[in-house]
Amino acid sequence: MHKTYHTGKLDYEALRGVSLKVAKGEFVSVVGPSGSGKSTLMNLMGTLDKPSSGELFIDGIPVSSIKGDRLAALRNKKIGFVFQSFNLIAYLTARQNVELPLVAEGVSPSARKETALGLLDGLGLEGKGDKKPAELSGGEQQRVAVARALVNKPAIILADEPTGNLDTKSAEAVVAILRDVVRERGVTVVMITHNPELSKDCNRIFHIRDGLIETVEGDV
Repeated sequence: MHKTYHTGKLDYEALRGVSLKVAKGEFVSVVGPSGSGKSTLMNLMGTLDKPSSGELFIDGIPVSSIKGDRLAALRNKKIGFVFQSFNLIAYLTARQNVELPLVAEGVSPSARKETALGLLDGLGLEGKGDKKPAELSGGEQQRVAVARALVNKPAIILADEPTGNLDTKSAEAVVAILRDVVRERGVTVVMITHNPELSKDCNRIFHIRDGLIETVEGDV
């Protein structure tokens, strides 16, 4: 895939022909310095943006053939997102933040509550469901974000610098959670990071620089 951004009279080629295939149930990372194109790649993989040329396939289906509400539905059902900034809503409790995707699906309040609390408990946040984000540590907030990403039972989780705002211990704990999600739920996880040390437990590591995949470590 290629991605070029047009700013005034200037063109910036963020991706210059990236090709990769991620298998079902695989835990992979895309590692690269700032400006390497890794977040652009994440946006394309998450259908949040479109490539300038090339094609993205999900379950063998070209995403360019899916339009409008169908694309939004696919994104909501198939893909869970975890962001560096957590993106939690400050005035909602941890449980309510996790429930949000289920509200859009029309799930009943009682079922939403049960599902959200079950996920929070499973991620080591027992008794924290009624806490608001400001009452939680950075690592706990990121666990809430992981729970929210899992609540619709997505096949794919895209984690964009999910440990960037965390200390080393909390960062390792979040990566361990993602690894467990792969092993226990069969979810495919793609983690974007600038820190190669956090990728040691991944099946494969894609090293990206200047909009190109330079090397690949590991086997499917």
